[in-house]
Amino acid sequence: MRALTARVSKSLVPGAVITCADNSGALVFRMIHIIGKGSRKGRMSAAGIGDLVRASVIKGSPTYIKKPVRVVIIRTRKEMRRANGMRVKFEDNAGIMVGDDNLPVGTEIKGAVAREVVERFVKAAGIASKVV
Repeated sequence: MRALTARVSKSLVPGAVITCADNSGALVFRMIHIIGKGSRKGRMSAAGIGDLVRASVIKGSPTYIKKPVRVVIIRTRKEMRRANGMRVKFEDNAGIMVGDDNLPVGTEIKGAVAREVVERFVKAAGIASKVV
């Protein structure tokens, strides 16, 4: 996975509720696990913008409910600091569902997407309505 150009605050811990920002059929996720993150003994791992997580669908289409899916975090309420000193934060915690090949399941993304997500997941830029 590529490194990011910003200092992303890791604010989402397992159990966090994330809204779905695409038209894949899911509406709300509950985060289970962060994919690709090691952790220290006794320390809870956390995720931020651009991270890939395993989540359970708690509201949405019956084909996805209670099934574990892969989700990319595209927005967080916690601010992050970019290299030029600007701080960026959003009004909600949101993610999009991706397949095993890291390609988006939905065909459009509602709302803004952070630029740091596009650095790692290029296909998300093609279906995003706005990149901030």
